[in-house]
Amino acid sequence: MNVRRSISAATATGAAALALVTLSACSGSSAAGEQNKDGKLDVVTSFYPMRFLAEQVGGEHVAVSTLTEPGTDPHDQTITARQRVELESAGYVLHLTGVQPAVDDAIKEAGVKHTVDAATLTELHVHGTGGDGHDHGGSHSDEHKGEAEGHGHEGEAHSEHGHEGEAHSDGHAAEADGHGHEAEGHSDEHKGEAEGHSHETEAGTDPHIWLDPLKYAEVAEGVGETLGKADPDHAADYKKNADALVKKLKALDATFTAGLKNTDTKTFITTHSAFGYLAERYGLKQEGIAGLDPESEPTPARIKELQEVAKRDKVTTVFFETLASDKTAKTLAKDTGLKTDVLDPLEGITEKSKGADYFEVMEANLAALQKALGAK
Repeated sequence: MNVRRSISAATATGAAALALVTLSACSGSSAAGEQNKDGKLDVVTSFYPMRFLAEQVGGEHVAVSTLTEPGTDPHDQTITARQRVELESAGYVLHLTGVQPAVDDAIKEAGVKHTVDAATLTELHVHGTGGDGHDHGGSHSDEHKGEAEGHGHEGEAHSEHGHEGEAHSDGHAAEADGHGHEAEGHSDEHKGEAEGHSHETEAGTDPHIWLDPLKYAEVAEGVGETLGKADPDHAADYKKNADALVKKLKALDATFTAGLKNTDTKTFITTHSAFGYLAERYGLKQEGIAGLDPESEPTPARIKELQEVAKRDKVTTVFFETLASDKTAKTLAKDTGLKTDVLDPLEGITEKSKGADYFEVMEANLAALQKALGAK
């Protein structure tokens, strides 16, 4: 017996088996996680607005988890080893580039085949700390296309949304006529976003699309389409659920349009410049104490400017949010003789939230705006 040859053969066989296992492990994130033991599609989402969409559209066919625990400020989210394992075994991942840099990086590294970036399902705009949000110089571009880089992301293009013709109070039609953005993956351009928690995309665009019901509806349609590709057996149900959600979001938009049509003032002050899309949609003017990053501190010049804005535009209320400090808002309100109230950017639901889900909190936001703006 040739012992050396036998050992070499065994070694070669073992190496081949190891290579096969390694290959399977590398591709497991796009295959092994298709369904869990209950026969449901395992869906991992980045934070609440994405989780709500996945639950509403996925319905009974999905098991949804989120990387951001309730009550946690999503901007500061870090990823644990357990969450990385959870990500890699998912059958579908839904996130929104620009909100959570650490999450964006972890999702890219996980390389799940059916990874969907909600930012590619609608058009993003540039919004600053002040103004009505109409500086659209940073509309979402082709930089998200074809960015799989070996991760196996599908370039699933989003179909025409069909919202054209749905006007809002300041005359802007819904921006939804066939963007064709690719739904899956994002590139190395997102690296380095973690510095300062910039809370905006690589092009300086505003990620808070869920606060505009019609933009959120566009994303819902894209989620329905991409879930259908991840789980073709239930594609019809995903489309049905997405259509039902879009109908409810359009009804919410109509309620906002009617409720904010006639007001004493169009200007509102908020700690976090998260409401640019809402202001743009309904003809309002957002004046943010801070920028898109809710943790940034305003300069003395900005505080003085806001005091002048409040007097000139007859502002009555300074808004703060549930997941961030209200100190600056209350200080400004005290110095200017204004009231304070909550305007929730809906980045998470807690016991302090004025509602149990997206629709209830948005209705509470509408009521707060109506009161502050003097709606008739």
